Amino acid sequence: MTKFSTIYAQLTADGTLQSDPAQVAVMDEFDRIQKALNTPVKTGWFRKAPEAPKGLYLWGGVGRGKSMLMDLFVQHIDDVPARRVHFHAFMQEIHAALHKAHQNGVEDAVAPVAKKVAESVRLLAFDEMQITDITDAMIVGRLFRALFEAGVCVITTSNRHPDELYKNGLNRQLFLPAIDLIKQKTVVHEMVSPRDYRQDRLAGEERFFTPISEETRATMDAVWRDLTGGEAEPLVLRIKGREVELPAYRSGIARAPFYDLCGKPLGPGDYLVIADAVRVLMIDNIPRLSRSNFNEAKRFVTLIDALYEARVKLIASAAAMPEMLYVEGEGTFEFERTASRLREMMAADWGQPET
Repeated sequence: MTKFSTIYAQLTADGTLQSDPAQVAVMDEFDRIQKALNTPVKTGWFRKAPEAPKGLYLWGGVGRGKSMLMDLFVQHIDDVPARRVHFHAFMQEIHAALHKAHQNGVEDAVAPVAKKVAESVRLLAFDEMQITDITDAMIVGRLFRALFEAGVCVITTSNRHPDELYKNGLNRQLFLPAIDLIKQKTVVHEMVSPRDYRQDRLAGEERFFTPISEETRATMDAVWRDLTGGEAEPLVLRIKGREVELPAYRSGIARAPFYDLCGKPLGPGDYLVIADAVRVLMIDNIPRLSRSNFNEAKRFVTLIDALYEARVKLIASAAAMPEMLYVEGEGTFEFERTASRLREMMAADWGQPET
């Protein structure tokens, strides 16, 4: 078994990866988990499930390589049933399984659902752990406890310390035991690095592409591939019992057509949750705005306000440059502020943490 730290060192030596002290600092934790998972599990009729190795809660600013390290670890874990999944996608699966169990007459469905998950994996790797919905908050504590008791090791990435999860959420006090459990069963490690690899890839690059054409569509596709490797899965956010879906998501980067974001009856609360959930948003095919699509224009203004306040990086294709997007009809004066914000968000250093 080759130690994970050795694999990382080899990849940095041959230039595949760039060595980063913040990434090197967490290698001991990955090596510890790797060693524990590769220790043979004793079997027998009366033996309890093996105790889960203490997991890893990797948190910190965007673009520090958290997801990259976790994905690399899962790829190189030998002979251990493991699964890497975005946290929101996993919770959608859990909700579906709970619903099916309830339909079959199972009143307390969390235990059998967790048991089924535990039978398939020894390592669960979650990307972008975040709690935005009271239903998830109520489930996570019991679900995680059952998984830990069944011997499942959990590694997760997050932009937040566990104490900040579901901050200011409805009935948050009910979620506090889950936070304590996470801190008890995982090593909470902050990745602190002066480099933002995602920002580095965007530095100096154009972020607003006009007009809408085959060329701009191809350019948006190329930017997406550069930032994500081309991989994607839907991101479903549960907001006050409703579901809002971003069709393409990977490691903090989301992509959606204009009409998915502004052609549906979404409101300020929805946009605030979206802005909190992503760090780069790519919007395709922003049309010219006027009295003929006034509702969509109002939603677009609200969306940009939410992204601006959250300092989310924006990449977009549009029918015209910001100042020419809304040139006639009610709301043109108010749109001047939105156009100004769009111009500011096009700057190469937009979204970087203030120093």
